[in-house]
Amino acid sequence: MRTRFRPDRRLTARMVLTVFLLGLVYVAFVAVLVSLLRSWVAIVLIAGGVLAVQYWCSDRIALAGMGARIVNPQQEPRLHGIVDRLCAAADMPKPRVAVADTDLPNAFATGRNTERAVVCVTTGLLRRLDTGELEGVLAHELSHIAHRDVTVMTLAAFLGVLAGMVTRFMFYSQLFGGRRRNGDQTYLLLVLVMAVSAMVYALSFLLIRALSRYRELAADRAGATLTGRPSVLASALTKVTGDMARIPTRDLRTAQAFNAFFFTPAVGPRPSLATLLSTHPSLQRRLDQLAQISAELQEAAPEA
Repeated sequence: MRTRFRPDRRLTARMVLTVFLLGLVYVAFVAVLVSLLRSWVAIVLIAGGVLAVQYWCSDRIALAGMGARIVNPQQEPRLHGIVDRLCAAADMPKPRVAVADTDLPNAFATGRNTERAVVCVTTGLLRRLDTGELEGVLAHELSHIAHRDVTVMTLAAFLGVLAGMVTRFMFYSQLFGGRRRNGDQTYLLLVLVMAVSAMVYALSFLLIRALSRYRELAADRAGATLTGRPSVLASALTKVTGDMARIPTRDLRTAQAFNAFFFTPAVGPRPSLATLLSTHPSLQRRLDQLAQISAELQEAAPEA
């Protein structure tokens, strides 16, 4: 899909590298399972089926998880008007538009391709942001669709879930189905499977987090460049991050499964050490980048 969003070659390179490395990790994972276990075929087939469902139904799963609904222009004229203007400016197909009825101020994009793409905002975000700030957030989310990183993140994030599923299945199958074997042999097999699975999950976790942080910076750049107003995106970031601390902890925990897709993570203040494990770069890092873009745009503007 060609749009007026600038191609981000560094983001594309990181997505290709992440998928390649995850592929290597999971090929090695399956190879170890094949060497250790006899019932791996059925397990891999089941896991593959779940992955297919996740891929083909990712948009519906995400919307259902957030309790969101698709809305038409009559129901949300302001929201549709902004999306219409941005899609025209970006020369891209208009995605479906959804609203989640929650006070959590956030937004996300999902869908396996442009035809199935959805951009969703919460009622909490609609109440808190003015039209300019909302435009900045939606430009950020539309860039995720244009750059196709939504699809990559959907698949990459599920691979970690897949490793956990396979591990639990094998643990219980060996625990309750391994009585015919020597007890020490069964115990050693379980330890090996759990150790390999833990390593796979840890590597996947770090790779996905690194890609997620970079893609958020790339979306900030693309959205700010499209609107030509980095300051409104910075204002939205500051406002949403500040209000996130006022959201009840229970509501934040409920939404944390979507953190890799959210505009800002559903977490309260965190120590700097946690940044390495975060799905998003720090607020200061994002604001610094937007300030730099603003300065570059002012330098490029023709003098009156």
